[in-house]
Amino acid sequence: MDATNQFVSDPAVVIDNVSMTYKVATNESNPSGDPAWSKLIKRLTPGQRMATVHALKPMSMVASHGETIGVIGRNGSGKSTLMRLIGGNERPTTGSVLATNTPVALGVSAALMPDLPGEENIHLGCLAMGLTPTQVVAKYDQIVELSGLGSAIHLPMKSYSSGMSSRLRFAIATAIDPEILILDEALNTGDAEFSQRTKARMTELRKQAGCVFLVSHAMESIRDLCNRVIWLDKGDFLHDGEPEAVIKLYERFIEQLRRGDLAGADKTKRAARREMQAVEIQESERGRRSIR
Repeated sequence: MDATNQFVSDPAVVIDNVSMTYKVATNESNPSGDPAWSKLIKRLTPGQRMATVHALKPMSMVASHGETIGVIGRNGSGKSTLMRLIGGNERPTTGSVLATNTPVALGVSAALMPDLPGEENIHLGCLAMGLTPTQVVAKYDQIVELSGLGSAIHLPMKSYSSGMSSRLRFAIATAIDPEILILDEALNTGDAEFSQRTKARMTELRKQAGCVFLVSHAMESIRDLCNRVIWLDKGDFLHDGEPEAVIKLYERFIEQLRRGDLAGADKTKRAARREMQAVEIQESERGRRSIR
């Protein structure tokens, strides 16, 4: 699949030179870890010391309608930060994120109540995402079937395993046929049957011209569900391309780190950057952005 051609004709999300920097408290000035030293430093330098964390370094990319984009990388690589920026939960330090519609994150958890049964949480979650009561009733059977919970739908959510809870959240989130959907670590349930239902639902979303971002450490889920993958590492945007090619580089990198081959891991990262095709976003005289 030639994603580049789709970028120009049917973009869903444009990420234009976006970066994210945080200021966090630090005790880095206390190299010894000695509490007495810490007290002395506080007396001599009143006020809390702050450190700058570059959660996401400047990056640009375009996501097209009809794409399911896997987002991979080690913990602390900026994956969830990028998803929050795309979802509009945070404003980037630099750059801008443009979308053709409001992205929907699998963030209905805040609206769900552990003491209530799954069936009532379906109503709560769907109402929180903007569905009307009539629409919730129409979608109810579809949600229960996709979740695969069966009679457990009548039990309190606090009795569910993490996998059962994830399945219900996914089923609720995808009930609204969103144009842009964000799934952050939502599919790692280890349930083969649910995996097949998930794949079918993702295919439906792509056919409806939806754009899906899937963050996962499960490479099999990425292989099965995505037609494009991006790789982030410590805030760096390392690669963007066909799933198998990107995953192969990533798995080589992880194996090199496991063996302690830091030079080899660094070489793999440099190779990933070289192989990535650049995306240029330009401002026209009429104020519209074009993509090349």
